[in-house]
Amino acid sequence: MSNLNGAYYGPSIPPPSKSYHRHGRGSSCNPCSCLFGCLCNCIFQIIFTILIVLGVIALVLWLVLRPNKVKFYVTDATLIQFDYSPTNNTLYYDLALNMTIRNPNKRIGIYYDSIEARGMYQGQRFASQNLERFYQGHKNTSYLHPVFKGQNLVLLGDREKTNYNNEKNLGIYEMEMKLYMRIRLKIGWIKTHKIKPKIECDFKVPLEVNGRSVNFEETRCHLDW
Repeated sequence: MSNLNGAYYGPSIPPPSKSYHRHGRGSSCNPCSCLFGCLCNCIFQIIFTILIVLGVIALVLWLVLRPNKVKFYVTDATLIQFDYSPTNNTLYYDLALNMTIRNPNKRIGIYYDSIEARGMYQGQRFASQNLERFYQGHKNTSYLHPVFKGQNLVLLGDREKTNYNNEKNLGIYEMEMKLYMRIRLKIGWIKTHKIKPKIECDFKVPLEVNGRSVNFEETRCHLDW
């Protein structure tokens, strides 16, 4: 048997492998960032749920109530005086109007808490009147009778003065009336907060001569917020 002197001449033995344990990045989470993410997610879900619920409620209310537009008309107008003095820029007027307000809704009532009627001529306000407050029930027609009588300072430019003279020769004046209102809606036992719509009525009114006036053409008004 050969003396090998403790030496080994076989294949080399590989060194023992070292194992390393790496902490997975996805397995750990900063407490603050995790809490913030969960909080944002919860807030988003709550807001989304609230929007869905409000949308469903609005749809149900619309299907049940089927709200229709309230209609405003100037049914008649009487103009006895409408004289403009260019020397002192004063307008002398005597105008009476009849109006109707039609509420076609079956389940919605309207509180008219305040109504201010303004008489306008060529963009200038020449008179105003506060009308009585009232409640309008379902499928009801209410009547307003604003009257403007007196004199007021009205500044008209050259073009407006020319338009006035042309209308004076024709005996028919183009005017505008605005209604500034504060209203509340009543749906069953529920009353809404105050709403501030503005109604605009453009109409032509003939001047009454010797107690006789030309027939007035009924005019529908429109809503302008």
